[in-house]
Amino acid sequence: MKIRKGHKFLLVLGVILVGLLTSQCTKRAKTSTSSDRLSANAAQKAYVAPGKYDEFYAFLSGGFSGQVAVYGLPSGRLLKVIPVFAQNPENAYGYEEETKPMLNTSHGFIPWDDSHHPWASQTNGETDGRWLFINSNNTPRIARIDLKTFRTAEILEIPNTGGNHGAPYGTMNSEYLVSSTRFMMPIPQKDVAIDAKNFGASISFIKVNKETGNMGIAFQIRVPSIDYDLASCGKGPSHGWCFFSSYNTEKATNLLEINASQNDKDFIAAVNWKAGEKCLAEGKAVDTASNYYHNEMNEATQSATSVKLTTVKTLTPQSCPGIIYYIPVAKSPHGSDVDPTGEYFIAGGKLAAQITGFSFKKMEAAIAAKSFVADFEGVHVLKYEDVMAGEVHQPCLGPLHTEFDGKGFGYTSCFVSSEVVKWSLETWKVVDRIPTFYSLGHLMIPGGNSMKPNPKYLLAMNKITKDRYLPTGPELAQAAQLIDLTGEKMEMFLDFPLIGEPHYAQGIEAEKIIKNQRKMYTLEENKHPHMISDESKMKVVRKGNVVDVYIAAVRSHFGPDNIEGIKVGDTVYFHVTNVEQDWDIFHGFSIMGANITELLIGPGETHTLKWEPKEVGVVPYYCTDFCSALHQEMQGYLRISAAGSNTPINYTLGGEAPAK
Repeated sequence: MKIRKGHKFLLVLGVILVGLLTSQCTKRAKTSTSSDRLSANAAQKAYVAPGKYDEFYAFLSGGFSGQVAVYGLPSGRLLKVIPVFAQNPENAYGYEEETKPMLNTSHGFIPWDDSHHPWASQTNGETDGRWLFINSNNTPRIARIDLKTFRTAEILEIPNTGGNHGAPYGTMNSEYLVSSTRFMMPIPQKDVAIDAKNFGASISFIKVNKETGNMGIAFQIRVPSIDYDLASCGKGPSHGWCFFSSYNTEKATNLLEINASQNDKDFIAAVNWKAGEKCLAEGKAVDTASNYYHNEMNEATQSATSVKLTTVKTLTPQSCPGIIYYIPVAKSPHGSDVDPTGEYFIAGGKLAAQITGFSFKKMEAAIAAKSFVADFEGVHVLKYEDVMAGEVHQPCLGPLHTEFDGKGFGYTSCFVSSEVVKWSLETWKVVDRIPTFYSLGHLMIPGGNSMKPNPKYLLAMNKITKDRYLPTGPELAQAAQLIDLTGEKMEMFLDFPLIGEPHYAQGIEAEKIIKNQRKMYTLEENKHPHMISDESKMKVVRKGNVVDVYIAAVRSHFGPDNIEGIKVGDTVYFHVTNVEQDWDIFHGFSIMGANITELLIGPGETHTLKWEPKEVGVVPYYCTDFCSALHQEMQGYLRISAAGSNTPINYTLGGEAPAK
């Protein structure tokens, strides 16, 4: 690979010029408002009448919130926030005893993270509405959300990885998810000088059970220590391969904005996972000691389990020849996106103002002909011209992410010039462009990363919203803008603020998900060890200074509603079962002095709140969710006596003790 060194002064000047250009683009966008491309019927396009459903679900990463936000399209209505990698006091996720184990890691209990890239499960290259997977970037993990319940069902930690950014993109039948190292680091960790020669990197392939969705690390590939970024897996003819963008081929460890921009080209890493499967079956993998956690929710017990794992299977390019090749690409790419035919994979060079299309057929031919221009730490580097299918020259500034409409066009987000460009995969020419407001990161077409896109809308996710909404102090909302793709020209017809920092999104037809929705848990299938089926089973049990309180919740009272015999210094576990059997009839529970959260309990569910009384007195507990006309009356009292007192355990409902 040809390498040219630039002067630091010129690079710094370039960074300054990009900043000035960003400012000018923002100013220009302000003077050319969105109304320039807004038709009179824009409001009608976004309108969903009361009582009517949206056509699509849109699942957006929450970024620094660690969660997933669910919106309806085209209305832009927020439907739900799904807690994944961060505690959520709204429904006690990560606070209550049942879900705390979901946040266990090899670094301890981690109640937050930085979530970036949702990926929807696929069958035959089409979204199937079964599961949504999402990565956490800081403490490397991948989560699986069950779309029957819109709840996090599983979290798998990814060892030997620093910055789990290139994840969790999957294969066309959800056989595998991928995960790659954004930050090279020592593998295994050790006390060494901060120098790339002491670092390593890994790419992981996570096997997904086709029936249950359960995840497990099939193998890791130890790869040269550069920074790996977003990926996309092949489909159709390229099924069996995944394509990762990468940067920092300079192996810089400081001032990356300068030192990681020296080379003309970075790489696309083309990984042959079927070759990895073959090498694994042939026993070429080495068991590598690695500490990581696998956390799962059990629907029957309604509780999570956390298991520590201690080994992974490791392959190398040397032990498994043909498992990885590098392809030069315009410097600092941010993503590699495979088109619906599976023939082309696309990368945009952020610093080169260029979108490049590569041909899978040409890549196969180059590999067969051994047309290698160099080796990079033992990995063959293919010749750029041998694999390149076409270049979109000067499409915009800062091209990032491309999705497809299945009609021969790609749509690329442009961060610096704040716009979406539409271009042809046949002519490699831009055919349309539309401004966004402002600093567009990723975009989404429903199914736009699958073999069967539904190109009715394009969702642009922007980082800056100056002058778009009412001001809210120094920090403003980030935003999505909805663009109509059905006409001759792209047309923006809606924008709306978003939760967290949106990085990436998945759009799925509502009909694929609605038909499988779970409405409640029956009491018969509730296998929670502290479940009670009705008020007659209520009880309070002391074992030393640990007290278990078994409560039944039903409109509009708790059983028991008066409790005595609790002492200062006790640890009290309130096990609350919602004995309702009606869709969406939730009850809440909290008690004065609870210092973590409330409980929010769905019909047929049992949840547990841990509470430690600190002083004597009588305190109320009550329902926190407005459940009926007599919601205010759904309350009880608990008496706290001094430590060492002889006050016996006593509990009643309506003044009556339960039958013995």
